[in-house]
Amino acid sequence: LIDLGKAVKGLVVFSPELEEVANSCLTNRIPGPWMGVSYPSLKPLLSYVEDFLLRWKFIGTWIKNDIPFMFWFSAYFFQQAFLTAVLQNYARKDKIAIDQIIWNFE
Repeated sequence: LIDLGKAVKGLVVFSPELEEVANSCLTNRIPGPWMGVSYPSLKPLLSYVEDFLLRWKFIGTWIKNDIPFMFWFSAYFFQQAFLTAVLQNYARKDKIAIDQIIWNFE
């Protein structure tokens, strides 16, 4: 967004990527270049940014205050990796082979 501001002021040349970001901001869509490095989302741009900031706050609080009591599961980009890490930590803590642990959703 800093480069977009510079381009609007005429300080740098509008590249096709900056133009796409500008057009997406005007139409409240998530810019394509952002989606290449972001979690998938169908939300409009404003809702996406609000959600991103909430995710950022969740992770920041986790880092600052240690492991949370409850996890906001949808905040994770790749939930399967999180669940695998939970299994790995449990297996290490209790000295159990990870292949012997399964999820039970009764």
